Amino acid sequence: MKGGVGKTTTSVHLAAGFAAQGQRTLLVDADPQGNVGHILGVTANATIREVLLGEVPAAAAVVADVRPGLSVMVSTPAAFALDTMLAGTVQRETLMARRLQALEDFDVIVVDSSPAMSLLTYNALLFAEELVVPVGMDAMAIVGARQTLDGVREIRSLWPDRRLALTAVLPVCVNLQTYASRAALDALRQDAEMAPKLFEPGIRQCLDLTYAAAAHQTIWEYAPRSRAADDYDGLIRWLSRGGDDHQELNQDGEEVPAGIQRAVH
Repeated sequence: MKGGVGKTTTSVHLAAGFAAQGQRTLLVDADPQGNVGHILGVTANATIREVLLGEVPAAAAVVADVRPGLSVMVSTPAAFALDTMLAGTVQRETLMARRLQALEDFDVIVVDSSPAMSLLTYNALLFAEELVVPVGMDAMAIVGARQTLDGVREIRSLWPDRRLALTAVLPVCVNLQTYASRAALDALRQDAEMAPKLFEPGIRQCLDLTYAAAAHQTIWEYAPRSRAADDYDGLIRWLSRGGDDHQELNQDGEEVPAGIQRAVH
């Protein structure tokens, strides 16, 4: 429920990371801004908009193998009109779940969402089984994360048959040398709902992520030895192991020796 907290960057790197592990992965852009296609340099004749409108089958909107094992379904600003165009559609909030049900060739599907509770966001949350919430290191980002979880509770109450579990709360742009990052992390640790799923120390501040997006590359393609590459590697391992075994950093941003690692569940 807040822009600029790394939702698209995290979605791209989760999808690319799972694909690098050998899992057949689909990345779906459910944000009308369409930044997934921009980052990966992907264009397509059919998008999530045409899929939800029933104009094309889901498979026709999949751009296959944009990276080894990684396929993409893009979005464009034309999707902003979906709320109006689908106003009279029965069960319009579950269109994505129904339309994408035919896609059986993937082990993992990652969905990038917008910072608003739009129709596309409801569709994404009712399609997903697990939720990763990136949180910026400022008070408003934490408020946005809590608002997101309020929306999830509403969805669970209205559609109790849908499975949607909070899997990870992901701090982004972390700089432990600043008071803002330390205060934000403390606030997340004290939140009863988010603390048990908190991935610490999160994704450290790294300008290479901006340069990688401008170059239409993932961080592993652009700067494989950067701190962001290391951090997203750690996140992929942590998620693959169910939230266990990741490298901690001390207050100076230095790695803690392996024997002092803390498992986060």
